[in-house]
Amino acid sequence: MTAPVKAAAYPSPADEDRDGLAQWLLSTDHKRIGLLTIGTSLVMFLFNGALALTMRSQLAQPEMHVLSPQQYLQFVTMHGTGMIALTITPLAIGLGVYLVPLQVGAPRIAAPRSTLLGYWLYALGALLLIGGFVTPTGGADSSWWGYTPLSNSIYSPGYGQSLWTGGVFLVACGAILQGATTLWTALRMRAPHVTMLRVPVFTWTSIVTSLMVLAGFPALLLAMGEIAAERIDPHAFAGNGWNVLYENLFWFYGHPVVYVMFFPFVGCVAEALATFTGRRYFAYRGTVLALLVFAAGSMSVWGHHMFATGQQVNDYFSLTSIMLAVPAGVEYFGFLGTLWGGRLRYTTSMLFALAFIPQFLIGGLTGILIANPALDYQLNNSYFIVAHFHYTLFAGSVTGFFAGFYLWFPKATGYLLSERLGKLHWLLMVTGANATFIPFFFLGYDGMPRWVATYPASSGFGTPSLIASIGAGIIGLSFCVLIWNVYGSVRAKAPAGDNPWQAHTLEWATSSPPPRFNFDLTHPVPRVHSYAPLFDLRQQARQRKQETERGQRTGRREPPGKDEA
Repeated sequence: MTAPVKAAAYPSPADEDRDGLAQWLLSTDHKRIGLLTIGTSLVMFLFNGALALTMRSQLAQPEMHVLSPQQYLQFVTMHGTGMIALTITPLAIGLGVYLVPLQVGAPRIAAPRSTLLGYWLYALGALLLIGGFVTPTGGADSSWWGYTPLSNSIYSPGYGQSLWTGGVFLVACGAILQGATTLWTALRMRAPHVTMLRVPVFTWTSIVTSLMVLAGFPALLLAMGEIAAERIDPHAFAGNGWNVLYENLFWFYGHPVVYVMFFPFVGCVAEALATFTGRRYFAYRGTVLALLVFAAGSMSVWGHHMFATGQQVNDYFSLTSIMLAVPAGVEYFGFLGTLWGGRLRYTTSMLFALAFIPQFLIGGLTGILIANPALDYQLNNSYFIVAHFHYTLFAGSVTGFFAGFYLWFPKATGYLLSERLGKLHWLLMVTGANATFIPFFFLGYDGMPRWVATYPASSGFGTPSLIASIGAGIIGLSFCVLIWNVYGSVRAKAPAGDNPWQAHTLEWATSSPPPRFNFDLTHPVPRVHSYAPLFDLRQQARQRKQETERGQRTGRREPPGKDEA
């Protein structure tokens, strides 16, 4: 006879929800890993934002001496690398780590230990990058793209550039791991009845983001390997062909990463618009197709960053770059169609979503301009490029992130943020962003180059630079409001409830915050018929109520419909 099998009990809530530091840092719960990634990214945002404010202080007026020219180059390099590799990319991937398993009805993320390892590689890489500042020669100063031969051991001696190279390598490895496990979860761990065309728009944006991470980030690893080799023996890579190879490798990563830092925030905006208009997201299938086409096309446009080198086929890369406007237009069509006819609720999340639409449009349209080689020759390495890039990543992506932040904060914490402080944060941030970046276009048009630590009074750059620096200060003030809002809300502990916004997607069917395995007996996964399952349930409840009221008025109960039966 075989011994009876004894069922193993689930872990008790006390065991599941331990809040010690070690439990957080070693947790395989995707929600905690996602929050660690997002939280670390926001800390890096504050650090890199402080660097930006210091640089704007240097440039506020002609011939300022807040920083030496060498220190300015180190700040610019760390600000660019930090915002891209340590802040916006991990924010985008961390949102997917947290939300995708919930949105597809999975109890956990695929390969949770690999996901945790991805976070630790990212955190270690961040420490290496920041550690460059404490070396005798200071941090790296070869720009965020680290072009060779400027980054080899002859032109960038010292440990700062070496730490930069190692840090970027580790951060890229962590992103690849987390992107792979998020993609695996979305493709292979969906709940029953959750087909690929029933997952929310945000999950689709995470899918295409993960595909671009897996396709583009290995090229960055090869590029960092080339820098490492040149730092060991710079004379072995003396030919210009190695420099052109590096540029191709770097930009094969460098342009897809722009969309890695963009697509998840398109998903945030889409979910916010659908929630606060009380409608299904418009043109869902067209948006999914546009995302896939956009992701594929993004792998064919890297050469437009190299027009000025004379080493690319300009016509091809100009054509492929301009063609990306077509899927981008489909996405905007989905935004506007969702707004049309909806009953808008102007919450903080909705305000950030609405601000995202015109601000990112400015970044996109100016991107089409510099996809023209004739214009790019004139504008390359001017402040016009700085304006375009910041409208894309800050006025666009960061604004989209906060649409998601204010939407999902109650789900992650169980607490509501102050709407009054949230709207003040929105007003200051949008005002500051436009006051900072609009003058950059005029500075670039007038010929102000990037990377200059100061400028003469006779250049005429003083007034636009001062306006931009004041705008940067307003952005800094907006983040003080955000920090105070989060601190006050966590202390006040105003309960959010399971679904305070009457949102449409599966994560709102569970408790706030969700349990260890996302859903339980009191919050089961509902049957999914579309990409807006909770919207479907509310519609069915309204139909049943209307049928009951109609039956009461006529003195009889009508038979149930096919769906109800």
